[in-house]
Amino acid sequence: MTAKRATRFARAKINLTLHVTGLRDDGYHLLDSLVCFAGVGDEIIVTEADELSLIVNGPLSAGVPTDGLNLVLKAAQLFGGDAGARIELTKHLPNAAGIGGGSADAAATLLALAELWGADLPENVVQLGADVPVCLAPSALRMRGVGEKLDSVPALPPLWAVLVNPRVSLETPPVFNALAVKENPPMGDIPNWANATEFALWCAAQRNDLQAPAISLAPVIQEVLTALEPSLLARMSGSGATCFGLCESHSAAEQLAAHVRKDHPDWWIVATTLK
Repeated sequence: MTAKRATRFARAKINLTLHVTGLRDDGYHLLDSLVCFAGVGDEIIVTEADELSLIVNGPLSAGVPTDGLNLVLKAAQLFGGDAGARIELTKHLPNAAGIGGGSADAAATLLALAELWGADLPENVVQLGADVPVCLAPSALRMRGVGEKLDSVPALPPLWAVLVNPRVSLETPPVFNALAVKENPPMGDIPNWANATEFALWCAAQRNDLQAPAISLAPVIQEVLTALEPSLLARMSGSGATCFGLCESHSAAEQLAAHVRKDHPDWWIVATTLK
């Protein structure tokens, strides 16, 4: 008899904007961010088993923890009880890269295990990380508070992007610690956008407040942004070090990716869609 299984795709999360608007007494930062998701990601496969276990493989699995430090296992443990599952995580996204790889993996695990076990999703999944709630419904959303306040936004126009990571892992806490001003203006009203160019112009008027502190910790991020300058907009995602270049078409994204890859063959570079 074939073991029951469930599969989920863990899309890369892109912070198109990231405004840090305050700091709570408990140390959590308040955010106002327009989030979307890319057409690239990791894969989660869960299979029924007597015990809970995790296997990590894939081209970017090196250095990814396989013990209780991995958010995938922490997500599974939120269900409580003693149900078992064999969890297989295939890594295609760089680790600690500002594109929510760990959070997307955790969210995909929650959804897959809920299907496998016929269970409801656990409450308060934000305790796994600010990005986990938004990753449960991978579509463009406005994320506020510490990640728990999610609001719908006008549909994004067709968007393409080149994602680039210089093979630098950048942990989130040091980047927030390097941010001198913790209370910054939030985003304004979000309009309807007719096309990618109009969207990029609006996006350029917004900010990623973590970009400057991240560059101070990893100056190579500025090299990435410079390499992406031929795009409609080049900006860092999340707390870095991955950056994106917005493009108006599939061919423009492929051409930009090829151009950057020629000069920096050792970087992680991918052309993809955003939604």
